[in-house]
Amino acid sequence: MPYESPWQHSRRSGVADDIDFEIKGQELQFLEIELDPGESAVAEAGAMVWKDASIDMTTVFGDGSGGQGSGGQGSGFMGKLLGAGKRLVTGESLFTTVFTHQGRGKARVAFASPTPGSILPIKLDDLGGQLICQKDSFLAAAKGVSIGVHFQRRVMTGLFGGEGFVMQSLTGDGWVFVQMGGTVVERDLRAGEELHVDTGCLAAFTPGVTFDLVTAGGVKSVLFGGEGLFFARLRGPGKVWVQSLPFSRLAGRMLAAAGSRGGQNRGEGSVLGGLGDFIGGND
Repeated sequence: MPYESPWQHSRRSGVADDIDFEIKGQELQFLEIELDPGESAVAEAGAMVWKDASIDMTTVFGDGSGGQGSGGQGSGFMGKLLGAGKRLVTGESLFTTVFTHQGRGKARVAFASPTPGSILPIKLDDLGGQLICQKDSFLAAAKGVSIGVHFQRRVMTGLFGGEGFVMQSLTGDGWVFVQMGGTVVERDLRAGEELHVDTGCLAAFTPGVTFDLVTAGGVKSVLFGGEGLFFARLRGPGKVWVQSLPFSRLAGRMLAAAGSRGGQNRGEGSVLGGLGDFIGGND
């Protein structure tokens, strides 16, 4: 019997279209959204798997939020241009695709993540209206959700935090679906509670969480531990989502296996890992 995800929607009212959905699969999941007549879903370009014939597909400039803005910039041309530019900065396309049910009854459209992992459904109004997540994590959303940017203000966090200076900011009150690598764990942090995470494994957090860095340990740990120089330090209150297999780590292992050594790079996070690549002529 095929695995079925427990994620299904119970309808509630809000500004964004209140869509029904179901997530299917386990390691290689796909998202199935059910639309009533007139309802719309927005997805990243190229994410669609299939759709019913009564659903029209339109490519739009920006995030398709219909004037609610990417970062509240308004619905004029300059606002749309700025919103689309923000999406480009976060690693997304300048364009999104809007799927609108133009027929009668129910109709469905399905989307899939481009990498192995989990699709996480989040109702933004349950989180106070905003989610901060890694770049390239947006998959789909109810029409009305805005896709913007969140800047890391600490220089060290931006340089060594694993996410760079720019992360995605998803705002609104509707459903949003984000793609994360491997298995995803949600942690609810109390005020002042800290969680140390490998910098590549931090997937998302709510705005109340403080994100900075802490050193991984002594010199021996840095040189031989394989965990890099820093951990991401998350301090509550708020929610944190941790992914077990970031795509950068998977891609690194695949490239190492395809290289001249024909095996894994087991020093991926350590100083000696990069030094070994240099000595071996692989850089």
